Amino acid sequence: MKDYVKLDEWSIIVDELNSSHNEIAESIFSIGNGFMGQRANFEEHYSGNSLQGSYIGGVYYPDKTRVGWWKNGYPEYFAKILNSTNWIGINIYIDGELFDLNNCKVNQFERKLNMYDGILSRKAIVTLSNGKKIELQSKRFISIVDTDLGAIEFTIVPLNFNGTIELLPYLDGDVVNSDSNYDENFWEEIDVKVDNHFSYVYNKTKKTGFEVCTGMKYQLLVNNQPVQAKVDLLKKENYAGHKLSIEAKEKQHITLYKYAVVESSLYHNSDDLVTIAETKINQYFSKGFDKLKENHSNAWHKKWEESDIKIGGDISAQQAIRFNIFQLYQTYTGENENLNIGPKGYTGEKYGGVTYWDTEAYCLPFYMRTSEPHVARNLLKYRYNHLQKAIENAKLLGFNHGAALYPMVTINGEECHNEWEITFEEIHRNGAIAYAIYNYIEYTGDTSYMAEYGLEVLIGISRFWSQRVNWSKNKQKYVLLGVTGPNEYENNVNNNWYTLKLIYWTLNYTKKQIEQLSTNNSLNKIFKKIAFDDKAEIEQWDHIITNLYLPEDELRGVFLQQDGFLDKELIPVEELPSSERPIYQKWSWDRILRSCYIKQADVLQGLYLFEKDFDKDTIKRNFDFYEPLTVHESSLSPCVHSILASKIGYHDKAYEMYLRTARLDLDNINNDTEDGLHITSMGGTWMSIVEGFAGLRTIEGTLSLSPSIPLHWDFYEFMIVFRGIKLNIRVEKEHVLINNHSDKKIQLILHEVTHQIEPNQSNSLSIKKEPISLPK
Repeated sequence: MKDYVKLDEWSIIVDELNSSHNEIAESIFSIGNGFMGQRANFEEHYSGNSLQGSYIGGVYYPDKTRVGWWKNGYPEYFAKILNSTNWIGINIYIDGELFDLNNCKVNQFERKLNMYDGILSRKAIVTLSNGKKIELQSKRFISIVDTDLGAIEFTIVPLNFNGTIELLPYLDGDVVNSDSNYDENFWEEIDVKVDNHFSYVYNKTKKTGFEVCTGMKYQLLVNNQPVQAKVDLLKKENYAGHKLSIEAKEKQHITLYKYAVVESSLYHNSDDLVTIAETKINQYFSKGFDKLKENHSNAWHKKWEESDIKIGGDISAQQAIRFNIFQLYQTYTGENENLNIGPKGYTGEKYGGVTYWDTEAYCLPFYMRTSEPHVARNLLKYRYNHLQKAIENAKLLGFNHGAALYPMVTINGEECHNEWEITFEEIHRNGAIAYAIYNYIEYTGDTSYMAEYGLEVLIGISRFWSQRVNWSKNKQKYVLLGVTGPNEYENNVNNNWYTLKLIYWTLNYTKKQIEQLSTNNSLNKIFKKIAFDDKAEIEQWDHIITNLYLPEDELRGVFLQQDGFLDKELIPVEELPSSERPIYQKWSWDRILRSCYIKQADVLQGLYLFEKDFDKDTIKRNFDFYEPLTVHESSLSPCVHSILASKIGYHDKAYEMYLRTARLDLDNINNDTEDGLHITSMGGTWMSIVEGFAGLRTIEGTLSLSPSIPLHWDFYEFMIVFRGIKLNIRVEKEHVLINNHSDKKIQLILHEVTHQIEPNQSNSLSIKKEPISLPK
């Protein structure tokens, strides 16, 4: 465990400035509101390690693919959410000298993210090379109420001198992405305006033509009284700045309030962007920083009332789960069906900020159980809106007749991943999207989604599966050749069990949905729209279902990850020297591919999704075989193992894996937090408690719980929404307390016993369970 942050139930706190850790801190302290986000860069100039990042959801650039050997079917570009105009900038000059925390003595430093209020703050006391002492304080937020607004309170105090202090609030659109394939600048200027009342940088993306106007307004105060300073207006390409000069006295508090708005052509007519930006910023300016902050914080308080998880007796676990929930809500709100959840959210550039299958597998369960129904529905509708692109993507790879292959990586429905073993082979992503439709309807009861959107997607995916398998004369079975499963530490394998299981399930589920909609008037319309020959196509699906090959080792009683897995040298991870971990940083790719080591749950991912199909002994045998070979070098790995470990009674392993996923970024466990946070795996952290420790499931439309509790926890408590019913569930050592916050009664299964919870009533139910012991 790396002690980057102090333990605190509601805040993330770092109390020293370490340049070598600064990019890690910039990721951890990132803020956002689902529409835009900002890494925790310092407002003022800083010459130490830093990755500047200000991102706008949906604004992207198609960065030309860079590969050594072009293959037919390769995407032409990798889409990237762009680093956009830096709106936080406030440089400081002390008697003409540029202030830089990296070049002075830092006597005191604290950076704090108050998650309850949604406020990022910083305080530093420093000594300059000439002996002058400065106190610096800042607070900032990106509003979750006014989603185009960012605001900063920035205070400088000269502690032992009188002198000239200059503050330079600015907007800088001359920014780049650090991961640009060809070192391109992705923005070009449309207009820049600088005056004393309102300044802006108005630019647009090359190729895609997204237009963004970033506006700025400020107010200067000395000892809380507004003052007029000498102002120099600074204007250059893609840059607008104001240099404010104050003759400061010792101990005076010089405070700059800076307001910024970000308006884009995603939401407004391009011709109106400047007018909208000026109108909005004047409205926000008139309200003032404190009122805007109050509105923002109150909105966060409401979110916490709906989604907080409380843990008694374990401050490390408490801080971690709140951090995960906080970052999930900063990344996605569900208000725009054209936005989705990138693996890094708005906290860094790795993975381009675009959509992977992680959304359906790890994020959907969180949003559908904690948010209003439209939030999860919009996550699914995002894929429906891209169905035609998925069909086009399949055509590029040689499939036809409406077969749909959803992209591994996308922002607009087109595949933009450029590693062949992923682009062409990691097709299990289709199954995650199909399963998400089932998962959503099963939990929410929103059966209308199937006829409106779901069935078309399922048929497109099923058509792809029916063409992707082939008949093996040798096996007299349908087989699946040349694929990559969730374990990306082996590529181009034959008969990945997890993907085959998804094929088997999807074809069955799609058939069942067609049968259930047989009396629905919309069914024939769907068939006509997609030219579906129900008799012939379903007959083919039946033949595949009946004759699909699912590899299994009968001697060990386990499902085989792929045909050749047992040909590998099976050496448990615990026998690897620590000096060789993580293997993706220490080993050659050739050595990794030939090894038995598993990056993340593969067979176990299938057992997690389809646990109803298997008894506990089967799950246990497979867990015992595969987990010791798993290096957990994907952020998505620990949560699945934690949930399964809870299921089979491995309570020490469940807690170990929970803490690993929960504190993955806070403790930089995978040594990559500087690239950005692992946002999608944070949904898995929430699942580890709710599906793992609490054992939450939906069984034929009824909520079911099988709770356990870590030995050193006093309790844990969470809120969920189930089919319009809000429940507060508190698990203690001997009891489960369930509070029904709605006017509907609900039936609930607790350890296989059905209970009825009346409207607006609380029930205390006795349970028998084993406390979870701590790992040794």
